[in-house]
Amino acid sequence: MKKIFLSVALLLVVVLSLTAATAPRVSRPLLVSVEKSLDERIKTLWDDNPYLLLGTTRGVYLENYGAVFTAEIELVLNPVSLMNANIKKDDIAKFHQKKLERVPILKKALRDALVACASSLDTVPPEETITIVAFLARNSWEDMTGIPTQITVQAPHKKLLDAKNAGAAAVDAIVRVSEN
Repeated sequence: MKKIFLSVALLLVVVLSLTAATAPRVSRPLLVSVEKSLDERIKTLWDDNPYLLLGTTRGVYLENYGAVFTAEIELVLNPVSLMNANIKKDDIAKFHQKKLERVPILKKALRDALVACASSLDTVPPEETITIVAFLARNSWEDMTGIPTQITVQAPHKKLLDAKNAGAAAVDAIVRVSEN
């Protein structure tokens, strides 16, 4: 009887350990809710561009790294269309200037979104990282001087949660922002 009990107990331990190993730490429904939240934040940055977000935000959880979210963004409505195929140098300059003005606003919005994501992603371990990558759309005809093609914001989960309570200066101190 004792052998049967030990065998059943051992089998139960093995089954529980296999179940725990295969269960995702961060569920797909949780990632989807954060994706939707990021989409709404991005869509409302500027009301003069209905196509600000190209596609939808995508998120993935990487074991031992953290959560990564990506979005493709068109900072300024493209002036080239079927009805307006020729673009003037003056329009290119205005387009460029408007993009330059929006980059710092986007960076701040991404930092704020990173903090909000950290609050939602409670199953990400504290030592792992939360990352948002924004890919900025570009056109072959435009001047890209001073405009990155990618902005990445990232920070460790626990530090984000701690900084959220400490204020904006604390958030700025721990969030790593990089441009490519």
